[in-house]
Amino acid sequence: MDQDNVILEVKGLNVSFGGRRVVEDVSYTLRRGRTLGIVGESGSGKSVSSLALMGLLPKQATVGGSARLDDTELLTLDEEGFRAIRGQRISMVFQEPMTSLNPVQKCGAQVLEMMKAHLPKELKDSKDLKERVIELFKEVMLPRPEKIFDSYPHEISGGQKQRVMIAMALVNNPDIVIADEPTTALDVTVQKTILDLLKSLQQKHGISIIFISHDLGVIGQVADDIMVMYRGRVVECGPASEILHNPQQPYTRGLLACRPPLEGKPYRLPTVEEYLENDGIPSSHSKTGQPSPASQDSQPLISVRDLDVTYTLKRSIFGRPLQTLKGVDGVSFDIREGETLGLVGESGCGKTTLGRALLRLIDHSSGSVSYRGTPLDQLSARQMRALRPKLQIIFQDPYSSLNPRITIGEAIAEPLSVHSARISRESRFSKVIELMQQVGLDSDWYNRYPHELSGGQRQRVCIARALILQPELVVCDESVSALDVSVQAQVLNLLNDLKERYRYTYLFITHDLSVARYLSDRIMVMQKGKVVESGAPDDLFRRPQTDYTRTLIEAIPRINS
Repeated sequence: MDQDNVILEVKGLNVSFGGRRVVEDVSYTLRRGRTLGIVGESGSGKSVSSLALMGLLPKQATVGGSARLDDTELLTLDEEGFRAIRGQRISMVFQEPMTSLNPVQKCGAQVLEMMKAHLPKELKDSKDLKERVIELFKEVMLPRPEKIFDSYPHEISGGQKQRVMIAMALVNNPDIVIADEPTTALDVTVQKTILDLLKSLQQKHGISIIFISHDLGVIGQVADDIMVMYRGRVVECGPASEILHNPQQPYTRGLLACRPPLEGKPYRLPTVEEYLENDGIPSSHSKTGQPSPASQDSQPLISVRDLDVTYTLKRSIFGRPLQTLKGVDGVSFDIREGETLGLVGESGCGKTTLGRALLRLIDHSSGSVSYRGTPLDQLSARQMRALRPKLQIIFQDPYSSLNPRITIGEAIAEPLSVHSARISRESRFSKVIELMQQVGLDSDWYNRYPHELSGGQRQRVCIARALILQPELVVCDESVSALDVSVQAQVLNLLNDLKERYRYTYLFITHDLSVARYLSDRIMVMQKGKVVESGAPDDLFRRPQTDYTRTLIEAIPRINS
């Protein structure tokens, strides 16, 4: 390798917390103008190894090894030395822009602050700085850049917040940009836009990028070279084409295989654990194809007719609505018993609003929702409460939807306490243990708290909590969107297993058409509060009827052959 072309060389990087080593003997090189993709599951050490390069680890971390940025040894710098490097030579785009941006400071001011941190004192009050930030906002393709300059983070969308973060990372023309899961949980269309934006900015400015992700499909869109990490170690490293099309390690093969396929429908998705246990060979499953779909002749479990949900954005001083927004606009459909209906669309299209209106968690403005022929809006609060056990929801974020102060066993048992108070404590305990085992949770974890579990394990707790009352309809609201692809495969397999065993009916809400295609018997596509297309998954993929659906399909990350 041409050493003159190497901008960053990492050798034997080790990171420990309290004597526990979380990154061990990591070595790699980053070349000028190239993108290194670092891929692995949560906890593999991807982010920690990159935070060490910027001196952003907590004080209790012990860091060893070498990381040379040209002639500068990063790991021996003090805080003052790191401050001179951060934002100037190395910048970072963090995973969650809402928590990374200051909610009480306008977007433009935050980018200006980063710029001024590296300017001489006499230039910090220059009037040209604002124009430079607005030009940068235009460069990252932010709409209405002057308005966004004076907007707070909560006033702009997730994709726009991520563009502000990219602008902040680029404002001082750094040599290296570390993008830490910059597209996780974003819509596939927004994700594609962000990936295309990073590539175009790299070509324009010649920056080097370290792109961190858990999804090899996403990494394959941007990386020149790929490094695969597992439990703090590098298991495989090389050119992207070799890693993606001829992986040598079982772990890498597992990461590639567990993504929902765009052709065919296996009964179960392979998991990383199966590849590791079988030395890179997927275990064979006796069944092929999906669980039997609901009969076309089966009765509708849920019927929705002309449903509207309207939000009031502005009222007069007398309370009269002056400005309204239709979150759901004239939607009609049925969900048959035993069916999985996929509901797909971008953020803000009305998917979650529709799902919650279905369960009467929010009120609808007009139209009707009927359960087995009974209009839900005609039920009293007491009657609705009696019906709640039959209609359950799995929320998107398993951490925020669990009470951090109660154990997972208590969280799963809580619905029984509310709706089946007469059940004895012993029966309640045995039901929880049985369900924990069914969803793949160790019964010994009954007394653990949510923070002691991984993201996938917490999602299994939420699934168990939703199923403890043996519901007939389960609304899955983006329940796998922020999970590692390996954990996502486990949860999708679990949902299929439970559906076949108990004939559950699912409304599966997602922004990812590949996931919806794998799990669903039928898919509805929403845009701006309306259903624009619906049909069988394969028909919808092969012959999309609208440009919007076609855009969603084209935005799915693919590993090109």
